[in-house]
Amino acid sequence: MQLKRIAEAKLPTLFGEFLMVVFEEKNGGKNHVALIYGDITHHNPVLSRIHSECLSGDALFSLRCDCGFQLQSALMTIVKAGSGVLIYHRQEGRNIGLSNKIRAYALQDIGLDTVEANHYLGFSEDERDFTFCADIFKLLNITKIRLLTNNPLKVKILNKNGIKIIERISLVVGRNFNNSKYLNTKAEKMGHILPIENK
Repeated sequence: MQLKRIAEAKLPTLFGEFLMVVFEEKNGGKNHVALIYGDITHHNPVLSRIHSECLSGDALFSLRCDCGFQLQSALMTIVKAGSGVLIYHRQEGRNIGLSNKIRAYALQDIGLDTVEANHYLGFSEDERDFTFCADIFKLLNITKIRLLTNNPLKVKILNKNGIKIIERISLVVGRNFNNSKYLNTKAEKMGHILPIENK
């Protein structure tokens, strides 16, 4: 187990009241968060979302990605369902960090797509480690989930690490003029299950 559970408290939000549970990496000390809505102890599988940190999209309302739209939609979907968990996975910019993400944005501004920009900076297209998320589910005593995602890699890694995906639920929201190329690249080069538009 790479994480330990260290703190929790109620978190009232615009969407409803969640229990915010904080986890800490045993090596490195970075924190990750689970937002739990309702009673998940008697729901098996648990409606879940893994949301990777995106400062620009989640907090600054960026239209360059679909992250902020997905975060809000996932929270609303969980509340509407009556219970569920959202893991806030603190690996900014597909785990290349904020400064490198902004460098990648600058490369995109001159014509590279997101995958090309990451490669130019010396990274793979996706540096995230979803095994941390599998550990969070285990620490919450969750072994079966219905996962809100368009990313088959999450499904594959969670299944491999002991979390059974009973259902994958699409989360296609927030397409606009600014992020259409970004979304098309996720579909064409990263295997995300998304429609390809404006070609």
